[in-house]
Amino acid sequence: MPSGAWHDGTVTAPLTPPHQPQPNDPWQATPSGSHAVPGEQPGDERRTEIRQGALIAVVLTVAGLALGLLWLWLAPRVPLVSDDTAVFLKNSESEEAIGADGTFVLLGLAFGLVTGAAVFLFRRRGGIPLVVGLALGGLLGSLLAWGIGTWFGPTSDVVAHAKEVGKGVTFDAPLELHAVGAAILAWPVAAMIAHLGLTGLFGPRDPEPEWDVAHGTPYAAGQQPPGAGGATPYQQWPDKRGEQNS
Repeated sequence: MPSGAWHDGTVTAPLTPPHQPQPNDPWQATPSGSHAVPGEQPGDERRTEIRQGALIAVVLTVAGLALGLLWLWLAPRVPLVSDDTAVFLKNSESEEAIGADGTFVLLGLAFGLVTGAAVFLFRRRGGIPLVVGLALGGLLGSLLAWGIGTWFGPTSDVVAHAKEVGKGVTFDAPLELHAVGAAILAWPVAAMIAHLGLTGLFGPRDPEPEWDVAHGTPYAAGQQPPGAGGATPYQQWPDKRGEQNS
């Protein structure tokens, strides 16, 4: 039956399908939760994000050189002394032994906050490839910084170093990490938290869904369309079959 025709004293309204996004709509939501740039297809945007994520991972890995040099410069030294038979801590009650770990963790947190904010300002949106590149780059950068600090720091051959300096002469212990897990993960965890927080606060928002009503007529706030609120069509349109039969 054609839509809108009379039948048994009732009238039916034409059904209007819900609003469907057009296939060529440049601002429709993408699977990553962001909006596509006009003229850029979702597949092209995904490949762009993957390339940017790989670039971020490489840049952050190279930035680990700076972290390692800062750790080597700022970390407190542990003084040792030898008596020709053994090597001892010069001050057994000092806290320099844990100072190297604390310095590395604080530097990693600072690098994570800065790099997470920088990646957000670079892209100004979220995306799984960007977060993966940020986490991977921070992890590799921390490992590189650890290697730089231990390689260019005091020698790890304590016995040879003690024999070289002589009896009763103070020398520095090797630069080491005792809480390796916490120190290595400080940078990537801080970077992801900073990036996700900035994305949630200042990132783009998905548009509100648009719903069409019958005949395309919008209803004002508080006004209900026919049939809403539990009412049936026969309550909105009185039955006139009895009048016709009489």
